[in-house]
Amino acid sequence: MKTILIYFFTILLSNTLGAISGMGGGVIIKPVLDTIGLHSLKSITFYSSIAVFTMSISSIYKQIRNSVMINYKNVLGLSIGSLIGGVFGDIILTFFISFFKNDHKVQVIQYILMIFTLLLILYYNKFSNKKLNLSKLHYYILIGILLGSLSTFLGIGGGPINVAMFIFAFSLDIKTAVVYSIVTIFFSQLAKLSTIALTTGFGMFDLKMLFCIIPAALLGGYIGSKISFMLSEKRVLFFYNAVVVFIIFINIYNLISVCIK
Repeated sequence: MKTILIYFFTILLSNTLGAISGMGGGVIIKPVLDTIGLHSLKSITFYSSIAVFTMSISSIYKQIRNSVMINYKNVLGLSIGSLIGGVFGDIILTFFISFFKNDHKVQVIQYILMIFTLLLILYYNKFSNKKLNLSKLHYYILIGILLGSLSTFLGIGGGPINVAMFIFAFSLDIKTAVVYSIVTIFFSQLAKLSTIALTTGFGMFDLKMLFCIIPAALLGGYIGSKISFMLSEKRVLFFYNAVVVFIIFINIYNLISVCIK
């Protein structure tokens, strides 16, 4: 019962914050569950994927009801790329776990890659206004593949990376980038979960946990999207940067903890 409550409130809060900022919750859920340490790396990554996938469904529904305007051709390109990238990312993660035969070594790689990426994002947000303004469909597909692969390998949904990349590559405003990010998260995690279903299956996981994970993810996605709709772009950007800093510190703490074990 204690484990269920910990997971429920962790996912509820993470997905609320993730839906507000477009991060998807997984970027918070994954390192926090690593810190708590109640399950294996493979299980934590799976639970995180379920949570952010569920959140994305709830959040997309809310955005559609709010009549948010998006370019469906571009979203289709990102979706195709994310599906392909999600499969690649899960294959890479499975290979690393099998190759090292040690969750801690894979976690070190994930933490270092995550910290480096988030620091680049903070630097870009603070010191650079450069934007590429790409518009061709193939760019959306290629960036979808890149983001889907990276986010699935890291087990985070990829939100902070998605948002920064969309602003940089496509010159989107922050609120539109949030919507695109959530759509990308949906398809990358759909690909990951489909890959698991068609290969190893779900038998290795404690599926009873889903009875707390799914409701918490749905509720968090709905609440977060509602709050995001009411906030100005400036507030969403501030919130986004604040959460990125928080996540960097969590990953640094986890990296140190794993290295000294």
